[in-house]
Amino acid sequence: MSKSLVIVESPAKAKTIEKYLGKGFEVLASIGHIMDLPKNDIGVELQNRTFVPTLIVSPGKEKVVAQLKRAAASADEIYLAPDPDREGEAIAYHLALQLGTSAKERKKIRRVTFNEITKKAVQEAFNHARDVDQNLVDAQQTRRVLDRLVGYQISPLLWDKVRRGLSAGRVQTVAVRLIVEREAEINAFQPVEYWTLDALLHAERQADKNFKARFVGIEGEPARVANGKDKDGKDQFLANALPDQKSMQEVLSALEKAKWSLASVESQERQRRPLAPFITSQLQRDAASKLGFNVRRTMGVAQRLYEGIDIGADGTTGLITYMRTDSPRVSPDAVQGAREWIKKALGPQYLPASANEYKGKKDAQDAHEAIRPSDASRTPESIARYLSDEQLKLYRLIWRRFIASQMVPAIFDVTTAKIAAVSEKNGKTYDFRLSGSVVRFDGFLKVYEVAEDKKDDDDESANKLPNLDNVKTLELDKLEDEQHFTSPPPRYNEASLVKVLEEKGIGRPSTYASIINTIQDREYVKKVQAKFVPTEIGTVVTKLLVDNFPYIFDMQYTAKLESELDAVEDGEERWTDLLNGFYDHFEEELAVAGEHMEDIKRMEEPTKEVCDKCGSPLVLKWGKFGSFFSCSNFSRKKPVTVAMGPWKKGPKAVTKKITTALHFPMTVRATVEDTNVFSKEVADTKALVAAIGEAAEDSATKGKKIFVEQVSCDFTKENIAAKPDLSAPGADDVPEKEFCDNCGKEMVLKNGQWGPFMSCPDYSADPPCKTIRKLSQKQQQKQNTAQPTGEMCPVCGKPLVLRQGAYGEFVSCSGYPKCKYVKQNLIEGMKCPKCGVGDIAERKARRGNIFWGCTNYPKCDFTSNYKPVAQKCPECGNAYLVEKTLKSGIYLECPNKKKGAEEEVKSKKGKKTARPEPGAVVVCHYAKRIGDAPPPPTVETHGPVMEKPDAKELQPA
Repeated sequence: MSKSLVIVESPAKAKTIEKYLGKGFEVLASIGHIMDLPKNDIGVELQNRTFVPTLIVSPGKEKVVAQLKRAAASADEIYLAPDPDREGEAIAYHLALQLGTSAKERKKIRRVTFNEITKKAVQEAFNHARDVDQNLVDAQQTRRVLDRLVGYQISPLLWDKVRRGLSAGRVQTVAVRLIVEREAEINAFQPVEYWTLDALLHAERQADKNFKARFVGIEGEPARVANGKDKDGKDQFLANALPDQKSMQEVLSALEKAKWSLASVESQERQRRPLAPFITSQLQRDAASKLGFNVRRTMGVAQRLYEGIDIGADGTTGLITYMRTDSPRVSPDAVQGAREWIKKALGPQYLPASANEYKGKKDAQDAHEAIRPSDASRTPESIARYLSDEQLKLYRLIWRRFIASQMVPAIFDVTTAKIAAVSEKNGKTYDFRLSGSVVRFDGFLKVYEVAEDKKDDDDESANKLPNLDNVKTLELDKLEDEQHFTSPPPRYNEASLVKVLEEKGIGRPSTYASIINTIQDREYVKKVQAKFVPTEIGTVVTKLLVDNFPYIFDMQYTAKLESELDAVEDGEERWTDLLNGFYDHFEEELAVAGEHMEDIKRMEEPTKEVCDKCGSPLVLKWGKFGSFFSCSNFSRKKPVTVAMGPWKKGPKAVTKKITTALHFPMTVRATVEDTNVFSKEVADTKALVAAIGEAAEDSATKGKKIFVEQVSCDFTKENIAAKPDLSAPGADDVPEKEFCDNCGKEMVLKNGQWGPFMSCPDYSADPPCKTIRKLSQKQQQKQNTAQPTGEMCPVCGKPLVLRQGAYGEFVSCSGYPKCKYVKQNLIEGMKCPKCGVGDIAERKARRGNIFWGCTNYPKCDFTSNYKPVAQKCPECGNAYLVEKTLKSGIYLECPNKKKGAEEEVKSKKGKKTARPEPGAVVVCHYAKRIGDAPPPPTVETHGPVMEKPDAKELQPA
């Protein structure tokens, strides 16, 4: 029987498709990419402009690759089945490179793709296996090379000019630019005042059925207020509004005595058509607005729904189609399934005569179907018990949107009433209007509410009109005038940022989540009340990059590159031609930037601020944590030591040396054993000579050291204006919940061998989700912030705090370094059995193992690998026992329980036990079981083993 090997990316996906393939198939997971560019080198050939990447096995993936090679060696056929997109094709290509090292091995490698993980789709895919699509591989490889060229060649500039550790990204920089420019718009915004007027009316003899109408103009002339110009320079106006209070008072005065009448009533039928099934960007936006999911969480939950969920009798099943797509296209089978469900469950009145069809954007890749349920008859309610809360919410959203897309439109009766108020004062007619609607037939709204459509004050769907048949005269209850001011454009949230990226053609469905994650991880933006605010470093870096690389970081050029990558994928353009065109512009701008980029790190910009200490002007400087104000009188010049020998021989030469190195004012000091015995500030050369002579006169004081130092003021203050505004309620720097990229579950903070990190809670589940994220140094510092314990220091009385040290958590005094008290875990009622003076305390060794030792160390060197217990041995009378934890349980043993030299035997592994030292204590056999052994350590309690970070990881992304 032939044996086939199938390789996918994730264990969850492997488990799902394995049951569809049956015997003869072994399904393994590569767990993402197995090859990448090296971290310590640019990894792209530039000298001859071939742009050939140097690919290596990703660090940490050596064991995975070795396992796959062993399995491939014994397989008759190898099927590569990563996701059906560029990234998936690249993973398949890398797998083929590793597994197909000979012509014979390459012949048995095939590529399979499926848009949904169902039995039919998977088996159909294996019937149409193909070769790896080199065009898709080239498109992904080109994007990776573009990002590497930008990151590795611009980042060193930022290190030199701004701060080490910064990095630049081709697409991410443009995303930050959008946020920075929006913040500039908000800061420059000038509000416009306007007033609105509503009349609360009722028909004759119907005082209990009043309604509200909006003032729209006078004598047929619309009321409007100028509101600047749009981007094309055309005038903009605010409709149905008056410019100021004076104008409003004139209207109110004219309406004090007015006759109100119903001028006309018009009714018409309107239809609202259903929306297309979800594409990636729209799913991300709707999940944000309706479910409160951020982009990372949405894509993680969708990934798990796509890869498969155990739904009882049907086993592990993929519930939705592939979730990275920009096409609303749906397969005929799926449409037919939706139509059958609609007809059966809702009735034929909700089913259109023919299937609804939807067209995507002109530049859409159209590589995959829209996001839809894999089986329309599988309703959210029927599988709710198998899904987590977040999975059910997202599946319900996707299912309803898809079903609604194949239903008939909703029908509304829309009525518009025009009302006239004739003023008795001036005879003018003041126009009011009221619109309202009634749902005649709910259509697709029976399944899917279009809640994302915002309603303004005049939206007819928000109002309900009373019956106005045969009504002519109206009566006024009251007039309601209200002052308004226009608002600045809103800051971007995740949903609106995805929308604008899509509109401008920046990035693709598979990249939106990574873009948003990256700009936050680099701390170029932060979230304030779920809105993106650029940090100071983000604003500075973006300005530098846009000013010095105007072509590369232009939004239109970035969108053009995306279109060219699509052309590479379609085989219409060679990937090397694209990179050559890009590098021509990039190399030129890189050379100019190297010479002319502003040096922020060494910036000293004069300001009008003055020093609180000395009154000197302040200058704006740049430091590790951003810009700050520093006194212009601050100096880093080193003091000049005055030796008495040279001074007596030639004071002029010494004075010249001092005035060359320093400038006035200066301070002449004399110290004895670091104690100041003389100090005098001087402002000219004459005073300098006199002060040195005065300091040298006291010959009785031996060991005197005379030096001259620059007068310096160390005053600094924060540049608050450049920092994000965190003054709004709820806008403090509270860490946002983080969700797994793979399964969407909320990540948990754990401590590993190399410090705190974020881990998926399903790290050890079946199948496991191995997602972890290392924290930056700054994030680790936040996690290591001292936490109050509520206890007071017994030495100085200050609060005790919990800190994170090199060997784990410990409690110490908040007054450190003045008070060095550290709370120790002592064994109560027990003194050291060796010295009798010190206490016995718990210690942690450098490798993390626990031992117990005397607090009188180093005078007393008593230690024990097991916890001492203050009980005498009942057999030999030893002063203490030790507590040992073994697999069979917890025991109290005598520390004298040793084996003599004659009892040396071989262990199970064939090794000899160590011989006891000469003079060892007589063997004691006392042992007593006192409890059960604790459960073994798990990922949940101890965290996964983390790879040790190295300097290479600090290279720019």
